Amino acid sequence: MDQTPSTQEALIYLMVIMSASDREMTDAELARIGSMIRTLPVFYGFDEERIIEVARECQERLQQENGPDRVLDIIRDVVPTSLHDTAYSLAVEVAAADLYVEPEEKRMLQIVRSRLKMEPLVAVAIERAARARHRHLE
Repeated sequence: MDQTPSTQEALIYLMVIMSASDREMTDAELARIGSMIRTLPVFYGFDEERIIEVARECQERLQQENGPDRVLDIIRDVVPTSLHDTAYSLAVEVAAADLYVEPEEKRMLQIVRSRLKMEPLVAVAIERAARARHRHLE
C-alpha cells in the first residue's frame, strides 16, 4: 500500500475522506461518489470495478498514524494543480449529497481548501454552484 495512487485514485481518496469526515458514510454520499466516478470526464477510463478496492485502500491509510494528514498530503501531491478546483468540487458534492453539511464536513472542506491552496472566490463559487444543484422545490 506504499504505492503512490494515480490521480483518479487520489480523487477517490478525497471523496472517501470527505464522506468519512463526520464518521458516517451515508448511502446518499456513496451513491453520489459512484455516480461521479461513472459520469465525470476526469474519471474516464477508470475501472468502476475498482471503486471498492480504492476506497478500502484509502480507509486503510486513514487508520495509520497521522492517517488523515497523510492522505490529504497524498491528494495534494498527486492531483495536479490544474485539477485542484475539480478536486474541491468533488469534495463539495460529497458533502452536499445528503442535503445537509455537518460541522465536521465544513471543517474538512476548510482543510481541503487550505491543502489545495484554493483561491477563496473559486471555493465560494464551487460551493454556491453545489447549493444551486442540490436545491429542491419548496
